Amino acid sequence: MRTSKIERKTLETSIYVDLNLDGTGKSDIDTGIGFFDHMLTLLAFHSNFDLTVKCDGDLKVDCHHTIEDLGIVLGTCLKEALNDKKGIKRYGSFTIPMDETLVTTNLDISGRPYLVFNVNLTCERIGTFETEMAVEFFRAFAFNSLITLHINQHYGTNNHHIVEAVFKSLGRALKEAVSIDEANKDKIVSSKGVL
Repeated sequence: MRTSKIERKTLETSIYVDLNLDGTGKSDIDTGIGFFDHMLTLLAFHSNFDLTVKCDGDLKVDCHHTIEDLGIVLGTCLKEALNDKKGIKRYGSFTIPMDETLVTTNLDISGRPYLVFNVNLTCERIGTFETEMAVEFFRAFAFNSLITLHINQHYGTNNHHIVEAVFKSLGRALKEAVSIDEANKDKIVSSKGVL
């Protein structure tokens, strides 16, 4: 079973994440940030991951700690669930059109964390989600899952559509990258023999 459960408590957040890479896309999300709940629900659905997220964060301050800490925990869960990464396809790429918006996510489950985030968000908030926190979430997620993650917005004007296309394309790219390549199911897909 490619699963991971993590409970993480700090003075700023109390987080529980339960992740199953071989699920059906069902989710139970409660972060206290409505738009972010919607995005994580979409991520689970499009990746086919089963995902439970419960977070009690210091939202009276702002949403920074909640969103960044969830990136840390979710990234760590992905890394743990993948274990030695044997048999995975490793690479994933997906482009999502959403009305006037087009976004592509490319990723490599490489063991080398990196983030390229070419996304232009032009409003301060979507609901109670502070848009400047999008890059912080993806940076925390990429660096704690040890993946190389490139997210590129080709065009788009509606900030809700842009962020939604980002999460959907990430979900689809992850689904592809973590899937098992039956021809190489007993191998690590790296010329170095390790990911």
